[in-house]
Amino acid sequence: MKFSVFQISRKGGREKNEDRMGYCYTKASGIFLLADGMGGHPEGEVASQMALQVVSALYQKEAQPELPDVREFFNKAIVAAHRQILRYAAERNLPDTPRTTLVAAVVQGGAVHWVHCGDSRLYFVRQGELLARTRDHSYAEQRDMERPSGAPINFNRNVLFTCLGSPTRPVFDVTGPVLLHQGDRLMLCSDGLWGPLQDEEIVYQMSQKPVTESAPDLVEQAMQKGGPHCDNVTVIAMEWETPDSFESTRGAISTDSISDGVFASTVQAAWADSEVDDLDDEAIERSIAEINEAIRRSAARKL
Repeated sequence: MKFSVFQISRKGGREKNEDRMGYCYTKASGIFLLADGMGGHPEGEVASQMALQVVSALYQKEAQPELPDVREFFNKAIVAAHRQILRYAAERNLPDTPRTTLVAAVVQGGAVHWVHCGDSRLYFVRQGELLARTRDHSYAEQRDMERPSGAPINFNRNVLFTCLGSPTRPVFDVTGPVLLHQGDRLMLCSDGLWGPLQDEEIVYQMSQKPVTESAPDLVEQAMQKGGPHCDNVTVIAMEWETPDSFESTRGAISTDSISDGVFASTVQAAWADSEVDDLDDEAIERSIAEINEAIRRSAARKL
C-alpha cells in the first residue's frame, strides 16, 4: 500500500482552534480522520480530540492488519465516540455536552470507504473530476427535507441536525467500497475550507498539483477569502499511488516493508496553537497509552 499524505490546520479569527485531524496505518490499511468541535457548546476541542482518540484506538484494536468489516467498524466507532463524549459531560456535570463533527476514510484492499457526521466534508477527485463529495447533515444540504416539525418558519437551514455529543443518537452516512486508481485524491476538510470556496475551486486545485502543494494552497485561499474573522481551516489530503509506480510524490508513505502488528499514528500529536485540558477520562487515557505502546513496540522491532 502506497500513498502521499499532507495535513495542516490553521487558526483563523477564532479564540481557539477546535479542529483536530490525524491518520493511522498498518501494513495493509490506513484511516484518515478529521473532526471540528462545534462552537456554541462547551469544550468543542475536547469533543473533537476525544472523537479521534476513540476511533483510532478502536482501529488499532481491529486492524490486524486490515479491518474485517469496515462498515461495521464505522458503526461501532461513531457510537463509541459519541457515548464517550456524553460520559465525559456527565462525569463533569457540564450544563451542555461538547459536540463535534467527524469525517473519516479507510483505505485498504485497493479501495476506500468513508463515513461522515455533520458538515466536515470529504472530496474525492479523479483525473480532474469530482467523483464524490459528502452531503452535509444540514437542512440546506438535505434538499428533500422539509422544515422540521415545530421549527419556526425562519429557522436557519444551515444548522446541523446531527453531530457527535448531541442528546440524540448521531446520524451518519457510510459509503464504499470504491476502488482506487493511480492518482486518485481524497481531501477531508472542516467547513472553514469549503465555506469560503466553491466546489469548483477546490476540485481545480486538487487536480492541478500533488496534495502536498494543493492542500496548503487551498487553506491559504480559504483564509484570505474568509478575512480577519475567518473560521479555523483544517485539511488532511491523501493521494493514492500504485506500489509499482516509478516516481513517488513528496510525502509518500509505503507500508510494504512494515511488519505485521505494526501500527503508526499521528492522532495524539499536540499543536502549538491549541490547549486541550482535562482529557483525564480513564478510557481516553487508556486509548492514548495503547497507541503510544504500539508505536514503541513498532520502533523496537525496527532496531
